[in-house]
Amino acid sequence: MRKATAILLLSILLFSMVPVAAFAQASTASTTSGGASATSLPVPFVDLNVRTAKNNGEVVLSVQLLLLLTVLAIAPSILILTTAFLRIAIVFDFIRRALSLNTSPPNQVMMGLALFLTVFIMWPTFTTIYNNSLKPFSDGKIGLADMYTNAEKPLRAFMFNQMGNDADSIRLFMSMRGMDKPNNRADVPTFVLVPAFVIHEMTVAFKIGILLFIPFIIIDMVVASTLMSMGMIMLPPVMISTPFKLILFVLVNGWGLLTEQIVRSFK
Repeated sequence: MRKATAILLLSILLFSMVPVAAFAQASTASTTSGGASATSLPVPFVDLNVRTAKNNGEVVLSVQLLLLLTVLAIAPSILILTTAFLRIAIVFDFIRRALSLNTSPPNQVMMGLALFLTVFIMWPTFTTIYNNSLKPFSDGKIGLADMYTNAEKPLRAFMFNQMGNDADSIRLFMSMRGMDKPNNRADVPTFVLVPAFVIHEMTVAFKIGILLFIPFIIIDMVVASTLMSMGMIMLPPVMISTPFKLILFVLVNGWGLLTEQIVRSFK
């Protein structure tokens, strides 16, 4: 039995290699007969060469390429942590949990709506970055360093505006680094501002989530106490309270109110 299985597998392997060999022979024959037919194949050929760097400039170029690939890999995380997306995503997750809905709406729908709301809120900032940074750089009017500086300023202004007078997070990170008290916003480094902004956004999102939970918790408590008074202990209160919460949420136009308040919460 094992011998028959081995013969069968060997036969399948040989037959699978026949088209490859035939294609190789055909391509070799066409190459030897004439160069025109060899170049007519619509299959692209990619050639990547790795060699030893000849001078320091090539080493620096390789390091810059690695840094660029690293930045491109973590670009989504940077956009999440420095824009309005973080607060919106957390609030949407809170409202879904408050309604006792695990998979409805789907996560792709919630994150998609959060993404478009982020674009809606951040559009003036993105426009400023494009006009002052990307467009002058593409026109050759400024260099790479100026492009980075001009793109950083609107994002820093947005983060500072959201934090307002709440400087506790900035004070926390600067004290952990042993830095002096800043005289103005320009004295706050970006590597201090970003984590401080993330903590502030999570704090604000959790405060909004607590306010969203209060009316739905009241419905859960009323339903649970009613079921206990009726002696229906084995019936899960969530099965009864979820429809009532959905009815209340739809009647008050919950999605419209929630979206409006989220947008108005940004300064």
